[in-house]
Amino acid sequence: MSNDKVAVNWQQLTSSPVVADTTSNFFAEIVQETFALTRRLFIQLQRRPSSLIAGIIQPVMWLVLFGALFQNAPTGLFGSTTNYGQFLAAGVIVFTAFAGALNAGLPVMFDREFGFLNRLLVAPLASRFSIVFASAIFIISQSLLQAAVIVAAAAFLGAGLPDFTGLCAIALIVFLLALGVTAISLGLAFALPGHIELIAVIFVTNLPLLFASTALAPLSFMPGWLQVIATLNPLSYAIEPIRYLYLHSSWGLNDIVMHAFWGDVTFGGALLVLLGFALVALLSIQPQLRRSLA
Repeated sequence: MSNDKVAVNWQQLTSSPVVADTTSNFFAEIVQETFALTRRLFIQLQRRPSSLIAGIIQPVMWLVLFGALFQNAPTGLFGSTTNYGQFLAAGVIVFTAFAGALNAGLPVMFDREFGFLNRLLVAPLASRFSIVFASAIFIISQSLLQAAVIVAAAAFLGAGLPDFTGLCAIALIVFLLALGVTAISLGLAFALPGHIELIAVIFVTNLPLLFASTALAPLSFMPGWLQVIATLNPLSYAIEPIRYLYLHSSWGLNDIVMHAFWGDVTFGGALLVLLGFALVALLSIQPQLRRSLA
């Protein structure tokens, strides 16, 4: 065998492990960076837990006050349930996750304004996208924690508790919604000039999206034009499956959870809508992130 063939064979034998080692080291570094940045956010939360505490107290107050407000409502007014707490719990869970995810861009915005983000951008990071990954993990973890507390509070107030599979479905729904909204908020944090503009966007979109959903009232209560808006609102596709879990002991992906103006929406269809919403949100912010993190 000639020396050239020996060299080619040796290169073939040694190149693949080197590429594999480089790839594995790259992903290991991203995981390490993401873990460190996520830990930083949790340390900040531990030192100043007021935002988390307020994010738990407020929805519990909603459950107590709105539940008391409608406790004498006529039977059947809110569907098959006689307990408005069962009806309201889904809306409170979803809106709490939505509001928390909508604020996801604020820590990044403050890091921009105080100069810490610039330090990260000039640091020898394996991938600057670890900054975004850390923020998303932090917000989604916080949303799941808040949802767990609200589910427990709703059960204590008499709304009942879905079975284990239902609780896993609630966690999946909260995850998909929080992922999509967090992506939008992070994109805005890099696109807008300052935190004043981001807070303005949050204030403008927060309550209108709540009232233009099925969080507080069923579709049948709404005028026709508002029904159309509510069935186009991603929050409704998170609220109705969770509400169905509270109102039905048995459920399946083919069960109808919402009657939209174009047709019936099944449990599985609502999950697909939320998945599509999250994917579209993630893809839509990619150009902005590449420009900002370049």
